Amino acid sequence: MELKLALKVTDKDNVATIFSEGISDGTTVEIRDKKGGSEIETVIGDVPYGHKIAVRDIKKGELIIKYGEEIGMATADIKKGEYVHVHNLDSIRGRGDWSEEDTEAIRSKAAKEEA
Repeated sequence: MELKLALKVTDKDNVATIFSEGISDGTTVEIRDKKGGSEIETVIGDVPYGHKIAVRDIKKGELIIKYGEEIGMATADIKKGEYVHVHNLDSIRGRGDWSEEDTEAIRSKAAKEEA
């Protein structure tokens, strides 16, 4: 059976991007990183091409990092391998209802929780 591919671009990333079609709940994917490392993970949920899965457990309120950039905040606890999208992620980019101070407060809180 051919393994499906997901990529984790930076060490900071807590999600990987799926680069395969037909990823459904229970599919096994190979998560590769830029250093040549790889890990096999079972996907939780149906994940379209180009969407994200968690590469580790993510707690509610924790920042979601993709390609080394903070793209949002978890709105629920997310399990390793689980589909990460609008149902469990709030974007922190380009929001007209959040000020820069709001975003900095989220970053500060996340940094304290990770320490």
